Amino acid sequence: MRVEPVTLEGRRVRLEPLAQGHLGALTQVGLDEELWRWIPTPVRTQEDMAAYIKTALQEQERGVSLPFAILEKATGRAIGSTRYGSIDRVHHRVEIGWTWVARDWQRTATNTEAKYLLLRHAFETLGCLRVELKTDSLNEKSRAAILRIGAKEEGIFRNHMITSSGRIRHSVYFSIIESEWPTVKAQLKAMLNSRVS
Repeated sequence: MRVEPVTLEGRRVRLEPLAQGHLGALTQVGLDEELWRWIPTPVRTQEDMAAYIKTALQEQERGVSLPFAILEKATGRAIGSTRYGSIDRVHHRVEIGWTWVARDWQRTATNTEAKYLLLRHAFETLGCLRVELKTDSLNEKSRAAILRIGAKEEGIFRNHMITSSGRIRHSVYFSIIESEWPTVKAQLKAMLNSRVS
């Protein structure tokens, strides 16, 4: 399983390899406190965003992550970020996560299309057997969104992380496996085709 930087393009969004050059654009749209409410380490300043990008790129160098900038295709503007993480080449498994989309693009098809592009690449190009997703157990919105794209809830990792506030987070894990991908793909395509935004 060769996981290498790649650009993934849909009708609305383009996912391109994350780079330090995205710092300014991501800072412009990404310092909204609500975006980081459920993330263990929030991004509040340009320096925080620079550190966020640096960490993602260091993980890429170590081969454990592949981060992307999410760009609005119509304007070329960076509007968020996502990544493959916890890459396991031996067992053909990746996690999709670390995803945030600026407020103006929330409740549009942006995140759904980004997930679709990542899932399609994972199953159809990388040959993944399993794709994982996780979220804070208290994040009901994210839990519902993950279920809506067709993932199956597997359980809760209790006392999984300590957040920057000191709160102990339980994480809910979800997955999609290769045999489920054709059904999930059809469902996601139908969702995207029904959205005007």
